[in-house]
Amino acid sequence: MKFSIDKKDNYTIFSINEEKLDTTISPNVKSELITQNAEGVVNMILDLSQVKYVDSSGLSALLRGNMIFNDNGGIFILAAPSDHVLKLLKISLLDKVLNILPTVEESIDAVFLHVIESDLDQEENE
Repeated sequence: MKFSIDKKDNYTIFSINEEKLDTTISPNVKSELITQNAEGVVNMILDLSQVKYVDSSGLSALLRGNMIFNDNGGIFILAAPSDHVLKLLKISLLDKVLNILPTVEESIDAVFLHVIESDLDQEENE
């Protein structure tokens, strides 16, 4: 699987550099997401700009990533999905469950907003 990881202070961008997120690479995507979370990454942006096709195992990997990061108080964002991938997410109603944004830049802004909101929530609960 071809991919890149770009770690920043408050988030990590995981770019899948493949055209298909299917049974051949989705197990690797899941395990990389689990590994990143285990290494302390809280907020993940999954850059899908190169992905043109997703099958059911790919959707499963996306849902797993969403669960992993949300359960730990972070945010999981799908950035820049192609029209075909976005259409599939909408047909399967996953657009109601997953955070999907049109660009990586907007995803970065959403992470910072999430961090600010989390900090405010913590202050209120103290």
